[in-house]
Parts: sequence; structure tokens; C-alpha cells
Amino acid sequence: MALETADRAWSPASWRTKPAAQQPVWPDSEALDRATAELSGLPPLVFAGEARRLKAALAEVASGNAFVLQAGDCAESFAEFTADAIRDKLRVILQMAVVLTYGAGVPVVKVGRIAGQFAKPRTAETEAVAGKDLPTFRGHMINGDEPTAEARVPDPDRMLRAYHQSASTLNLLRAFTRGGFADLTQVHAWNQQFVAASEQGRRYDEIAAEIDRALRFMSACGIDLAGEANLHQVELFTIHEALVLGYEEALTRRDSLTGDWYDCSAHMVWVGERTRQLEGAHVEFISGICNPVGAKIGPGASPDDVVDLCERLDPGHVPGRLTLITRMGASRVTSLLPPILEAVRRSGHPVAWVCDPMHANTFVSDGGRKTRRFDDILAELRGFFEAHRQVGTWPGGVHVELTGDDVTECLGGEGDVTEAQLGQRYTTACDPRLNAKQSIDLAFRLAELLRA
Repeated sequence: MALETADRAWSPASWRTKPAAQQPVWPDSEALDRATAELSGLPPLVFAGEARRLKAALAEVASGNAFVLQAGDCAESFAEFTADAIRDKLRVILQMAVVLTYGAGVPVVKVGRIAGQFAKPRTAETEAVAGKDLPTFRGHMINGDEPTAEARVPDPDRMLRAYHQSASTLNLLRAFTRGGFADLTQVHAWNQQFVAASEQGRRYDEIAAEIDRALRFMSACGIDLAGEANLHQVELFTIHEALVLGYEEALTRRDSLTGDWYDCSAHMVWVGERTRQLEGAHVEFISGICNPVGAKIGPGASPDDVVDLCERLDPGHVPGRLTLITRMGASRVTSLLPPILEAVRRSGHPVAWVCDPMHANTFVSDGGRKTRRFDDILAELRGFFEAHRQVGTWPGGVHVELTGDDVTECLGGEGDVTEAQLGQRYTTACDPRLNAKQSIDLAFRLAELLRA
């Protein structure tokens, strides 16, 4: 039985009746059919009950009682798939969450851009690489990043590889978050050596020492800390952009308890600034799944556009269902965001508001590398908070691209990366990411904004 969505019958395949932007041109339709058929028979990566827990947590964000941290890679890589890389990314997310929770006194919902973020929307069909004009690299789920025409041909078997890497990543994340690594008594151990020597690393260690003292105090008072599960494990949810719709459709399952459809590739998915057309295939797809969903909102969106999108994706006004992720740019956020906040507030949609301070602040350096200034990222966050103060709404979260590695991809911040240093450790598969020191620096700045 198909769901009824906006007075139309919905099914996991109904997106195929709509115009679909940013889809790969698969050269072999039989290979595509084989790959999607195999995906359809594989186990779900996540479960409907987990997605419902995330929706309940995001309802708390929407009501102003929690803050959501969405963080992880710009684009996951087949080449950089190791347990150490996954652990270090998780470590930074945990550190940021501790700084935010302790510094601002609000619960933090932790959501990783991980175990599924293998495809990226692109502006152009081709790109110049080493003097050659090649088909654009669209993420390892679609094609390879090697500078050859053969590597750039879309290969549907890559969707299967992305599935299996996601399954392994989730396996490891569940082991880390439930098996002792995320235990609050290990809060000092999360500080990596290259971070610990920095100013922000020392500030983090001060918080860790205060948490240790608080735990010892509670234990001395007779509180059974061993029995408090929340002190020893965390729940990390996953999110990615629902871009390659054949992959998302193949992993959509009907929940045996409720009969509802869930996209079991992640706990939450979003549509991007390039794919949020009301009558487009991506909005059609996410309108019918019961996961919490998100939509990126850029400077071209009008207040009416955003309210119409809310009506399309959350007709039932369900708290936790819809997250709006704004990406306006540091220079435009204070002028463009308040009218949108006010229009959505008047419409009565209980959305969670999240700031993506990365994507509208990207530029190409003199040396030809894409980068972002830490000061611009911070300026957009400050503008986001100011806009919410003006309207009386809750600035509910942040959406950032980061890595646990000591990369040099974004300028400034802790360590003061300069343009001359960009080439030293520039390893991203697509867009520039904050390194671990910059990420923790940002968390302290965010905690100050939340306290204010």
C-alpha cells in the first residue's frame, strides 16, 4: 500500500515520474538494474526505531530544549577507509559535543555525516584536471577521482561498494559508541596529541578535568555511576544527502511495526540547494519516507518558497520531522534570514533550524584550491544567532564539514592556517574541511553564542 502524500499516492519509486536533477548518466542500464536489485535484497543499514528516536530528539531541538551537531566529511572516500580515520572523526564530534553541553548547558543531539555521504552535487558536467577536460568527479558512489576518462565513467557497482563500506563504518561506530570509547570517564583520552598542545586543546582539558571532578563528587555522594548508561555510551545518528535516488529507493523499506516507509540508508537524509524543487524528484522521494528529513536553504530562497517547502515536506506539522539547514553566506545572513524565520514561524511549522556556515563561504584561493575562512564561518554563525534573536526563534544547531586529521584546508582558526600552507595537507575528496583544532575552536565559540 502506498502512502498518501499531498493528495497523491506515494511509493519509493514515485520520484521516477518527476524531473530528477544531479543524477548520474549510467552508461549500462543492465548493470544498473543488477546493482539496484542486489541493493534491494540487502539488509537495512539502520532501523526504523532508531530513526524515530532521532525524530523525537529533533523535536526537542525544534522546541528550544536541545542543540543538534551535524558533522563529518564533505565526501567520504573509498581510499581513506580505516578504523583510525573513523575513530578520529568520532573523537572530534564527541569533543565538540562535550564542549557544547558543558559550556552551554544544553543537551546535544549528535549526528554524523558518515556511512553514506559518498556523492556530491556538482555545478558543471566537466572539470579541468592536470590540463585535461574530464567528466566531473561526483563522489566515489558514482565515479573515480583519478584524472582519466575511464575513471570518470559512472559505475553502478560503486553503489554496492558504498553500501558495504557504510555497513562496516556503522559496525565500528556502534562498537565505539557502545563499547567504552565514548564513556565519559574517557573524556581526557579523546584529546589527540596534535590538538592537546594547542590553546583550544588546553581549554578542552580544563573542561575534562572539571567533568572528572564532578563524576568523583557524584560517586562520593553515593550515586551509582556504573548504572547510569548515559555516562558510558552515546547514540550517534547518521545523515547524508539523498542525492542518488536509485540508491535511496533500493534501501527504502516498510517498517514491520507501523507499516510506514523508511529510507534505511541513514537515520536522516536531506535535499540540497540544487535539488529542493517542489515538483522535483528529490522532494517527491523524501516527502513520503517517515525518517526525519532536512532541506538546505540558500540565498536564492524566498520566504514563500520556504513555507511552501514546509507544507510539502511536513503537511502534518510534526515536531522533529523537518530540519531547515540555512546556508546564506556571512555577508547576507542577517538580511536574508530574518524574513524566512518570521514566515515559517507564522506558518506554524515546528521546524528545527540549523546553520551550515560552510557552503556559502567557499572560494578559490590564489593557488587554485577551494577553501574557506574560519572567520567567515564564525561570522555566519554569529549572524544566524542574531537573526534568531531578532525573530524570537531558537538557533537549533550547526552543520559542518570536518575531519579528525591535521589537514590544512580551511584558513585561520586555531593554528592560523595561511594560504601558503594550503598545499601542505590538502586531502579532501571535494570541499575543504575544518581540522580537529579548528573544529574544537568552533565548538568553544558556539558555546559562547549559546550562553549569550
